[in-house]
Formats: sequence, structure tokens, C-alpha cells
Amino acid sequence: MKTSFYDFKAKTLGGKEISMEAYKGKTILVVNTASKCGLTPQFEGLEELYKKYSDKGLVILGFPCNQFANQEPGDEKSIAEGCLLNYGVTFPMFSKIDVNGPDAHPIYKYLKSALPGFLSNRIKWNFTKFLIDSEGKPVKRFSPATEPDKIDTYLQKMMFN
Repeated sequence: MKTSFYDFKAKTLGGKEISMEAYKGKTILVVNTASKCGLTPQFEGLEELYKKYSDKGLVILGFPCNQFANQEPGDEKSIAEGCLLNYGVTFPMFSKIDVNGPDAHPIYKYLKSALPGFLSNRIKWNFTKFLIDSEGKPVKRFSPATEPDKIDTYLQKMMFN
């Protein structure tokens, strides 16, 4: 059984498999994304956080998901182009995955069991965020409605204390 975030792998939008071990020692924010969602403008705030803290050890990992109202219908190429053209995303983006159900990506199965949601473990919508400390321990789950700038406070506490 996988017991650490670093035990998992995922494919980038470009199709390259990456071990989460590559992010060891960093503070990680994992986000399930969608390009046609009312919350899609959160990409801007996420990119701002990434630019502000990436040189201090923050990495944001975006996982496109089409399980909520068909809001990520595109293929990897269109997802990559949309993130870059519309929001200037420079943080790592991975290939489209499921976050709920029998085909949920193992990273999401792990995160949901480590940090259960309110009433259920299911991911309720796009832009649910998981904060993982620099030792690979999931420490906080944020709802889709939590704007990225609200996470800044947590990042400052974690990264500068």
C-alpha cells in the first residue's frame, strides 16, 4: 500500500510520467482543474501564488478533470493551450484524470483518504485544493470556492515558520 505522496506517479500533459518524488522537500498544492468552469479564473490566482512562492519551494500541480458537468472536454493539447493562452499557467499540469469513482487516480484516492471532506470523501467540484507539506504529508483540504489568495496565509505559515 502506498503511504506517502511521494510513492505516486502521474503523466504530464505532454505524456511524460513523473514521480511525485521529484517534488520532495517542496510545499505542494494539488488542484483538480477544468477550463470551462465558473471557477476557471482561479488559474490566475494559482499562477500568482506559484510565481510568488516557487523560488521559496512551492509547487502547484494541476490535474484536469472532466467529471463535473463536462467542463474539461478537451484533449491534452487543447488543455495545455487554454491554460497557457488564457491564464499564463507555468506550474506543472498533468493529463486528464478522474478524481472520484472506481477509476479515480491513485493520488486522489490517497489525498481523499488522508483529508476527508465535509460529509463525504468525494471531490465535490473543480478546483478542490490539497496542501501537502515539505515532508509529503497532506495537511489541509480547501473547498472549490476557496480563492487562491486565501491560501496565501497558510503558505506563509508553512513556508516561513
